[in-house]
Amino acid sequence: MSTFPKIALILALLAAPAFTQTAELRLTFNEQFFDALLEAVFTKLEPPSVSLASVSGEGFGESITAGGPSEGLACKEAVTLKKEIDGVRTAVRFRNGKIYAPIAFLGNYNPPLIGCIEFRGWAETNIELLYDADRKALVGNAKVLNVNLSGTGGVGGELIARMVQNSIDSRINPIEIVSMDKLSFTVPVKDSGSLRMNALGIRHQVADRALDVYIKYDFQKAK
Repeated sequence: MSTFPKIALILALLAAPAFTQTAELRLTFNEQFFDALLEAVFTKLEPPSVSLASVSGEGFGESITAGGPSEGLACKEAVTLKKEIDGVRTAVRFRNGKIYAPIAFLGNYNPPLIGCIEFRGWAETNIELLYDADRKALVGNAKVLNVNLSGTGGVGGELIARMVQNSIDSRINPIEIVSMDKLSFTVPVKDSGSLRMNALGIRHQVADRALDVYIKYDFQKAK
């Protein structure tokens, strides 16, 4: 992103004689950029946790614990997103024209007649990109495809998947990639005053291990 003003200036100089041209600028975001973005999200929101009650509408009985009610410890029925669990790190990967992200998590819940169950694992997610007209931005939404669990003995996989999705929706989605409001600006041109670069549209394409974002610009001489 640090090279963006330099690229914009070059385009501005090329367009200066006409002052009414349009052009398309390509920005490329690699996997490391998204990994850094997720790192910033987790640093800011740690620990991002969502209760089971927000998913099912009610808990399974929070007074019951793994050792029975006599132990007096509540079962917190919640899922917490983590940076890494059992060697699986939350990250973004570009494969076959799609964006995938393993997201690590841990938590516990309290099914009837069983007691408090602790679980951990990671969710395979697909990040869908779309243009949010209200935000005027290209955003990503992570959708859970599958959950890989340890610690539950095969109990509650579907419910835990819903818990993880709800936690992602509450704490991560939507992920803002590019904001249109920040892409329009004025560039000074030597001996010609200033040139206004107005962002008109945006499109994207998932490439090999990268995301290409194309911004359409209109060039006009600033008044």
